[in-house]
Amino acid sequence: MEREKKRIVSFDLDMTLLDHKTWKIPESAMEAVELLRRDSVIVVGSGRNMDLALSVEYRDQIRPDAIIHMNGTRVTVKGKTLYEHIMDKERLRRLLAYGEERGIALGVSMENGDYYTAPEVVERMDLLRWGETSRRFEDPWKLMEMPVRTLVYVGGPENVAELEAHFPEFKFPLFSGKMGADVVEKEASKAEGLKRLCQYYGMELGQTAAFGDSMNDYEIVSLAGIGIAMGNAVEELKTIADYVTDAVDQDGVWNACRHFGWI
Repeated sequence: MEREKKRIVSFDLDMTLLDHKTWKIPESAMEAVELLRRDSVIVVGSGRNMDLALSVEYRDQIRPDAIIHMNGTRVTVKGKTLYEHIMDKERLRRLLAYGEERGIALGVSMENGDYYTAPEVVERMDLLRWGETSRRFEDPWKLMEMPVRTLVYVGGPENVAELEAHFPEFKFPLFSGKMGADVVEKEASKAEGLKRLCQYYGMELGQTAAFGDSMNDYEIVSLAGIGIAMGNAVEELKTIADYVTDAVDQDGVWNACRHFGWI
């Protein structure tokens, strides 16, 4: 059946499918996904690990055929791992040491706790964004004993240029709200994940489409046959997209799918 599909359509989750104002996927977006499923491979391409507790609700609601997790550092098809990349330990050590020394929040949240340098910065940003915080902070150096794929920088855009200058082997794509960024080794990306899925499904890049809203979608939106930026996307993404649709809370996914005649 998969060989009969016409295209691969990849969706970012946060603020592309998932509206952070309601923490729900709009009904129109879910209807579009269900209609697309008839002749398209449905992919979630996210900065999240979609198998963790905070994300499985959305994963199970969308029921994707494949997932590009954590900015391409893990790719799964129907739950089976197609590709996996673990962060270099020496690079991880240097990041943690720099964050600790400079008071910059770098780390990751897992099911068993939140592992960040400068936890006070994380709490402050939580209060700014959501008005509350419920973190369970753990020693970030425990990450050295774990398989880490990506990290998160928590803070405003002011520290990103500094991090990029000190760590040229990493990318720091800002979130659309510019209150944090993913921390990804340069060899990994959602775009590379899409290439791997094209190979798996026997399709060309010209048969792909990718929806996104933030800078970690820049490469996949650039690479896909049709790159679509949400109306709420950062301006840099809108500039390189083939099409700019409406915002996540204004039926953006549905309207784009209708525009291209997919549904």
